[in-house]
Amino acid sequence: MLFRTMTAMALVLGATTAQAEGPELVINGEIPITTRAPAPEHMEYVREVMSGWEFRSPETQAFEADDFENPGMIFAEDGRTAFSQPLGDTDQSCASCHESPETLAGARAVYPKWDPEREEVQTIEMQINECITERAGAEAWGYTSQPMTNMSALLASVSRGMPVNVAIDGPAHDTWLQGKEIYYTRYGQLELSCANCHEDNYGNMIRADHLSQGQINGFPTYRLKNAKLNSVHDRFKGCVRDTRAETFSPGSPEFIALELYVASRGNGLSVEGPAVRN
Repeated sequence: MLFRTMTAMALVLGATTAQAEGPELVINGEIPITTRAPAPEHMEYVREVMSGWEFRSPETQAFEADDFENPGMIFAEDGRTAFSQPLGDTDQSCASCHESPETLAGARAVYPKWDPEREEVQTIEMQINECITERAGAEAWGYTSQPMTNMSALLASVSRGMPVNVAIDGPAHDTWLQGKEIYYTRYGQLELSCANCHEDNYGNMIRADHLSQGQINGFPTYRLKNAKLNSVHDRFKGCVRDTRAETFSPGSPEFIALELYVASRGNGLSVEGPAVRN
């Protein structure tokens, strides 16, 4: 009953209990990060989108201001090492096609996106595996494996500061609509949807922490809670599990659709990963 009351007050609480504007995030003194932006036109109930960074304590926020302090950058550097290492029997590496990770700056900002050759929406992990298997002739990495998450963090890091600009029109639209339906569907014994927490009650407390808008512009994210780098689909899996529901699998069509929809809710924010969160 308490949660139903909170949800009924959603539109008022969501606008009034989010943390007030504070300091701006500038990484290494040279990469300004947009952590607040006008909501994309397709969002019906939120007027301003906010990075999860806005909802963290000053101590946690400070980790992101300096790469030497950000524990997520350790994993991005592991990804940089792997970028130049042979992947399969052909001795091909990522660097064989892409001179350096910096040549891929901007890629993270537009994923997930429609792949016309495969006629499906692809996530950055799917694109990485396509390169590994079809160009390097190596075995695919696990969707949420450490090498995959490290490489995703590397690609995010070279795109930091660039605006998220995920396309949801054209052939990608049906997948986007599926993701939207999942976002608003209540799951599990607790009958909770993504929207109940991240749209109706962001800024309010859940146990000892603030609920954010659930933006994914900072993923992969280093969480202080589990002291590791976390992928988007791992976070989705944890959220669905917390509703006491049977969860979807990382890399499943359902989570791909959800990622497309959630990513589009952050259009206008900066790519921020690897971010640091509680």
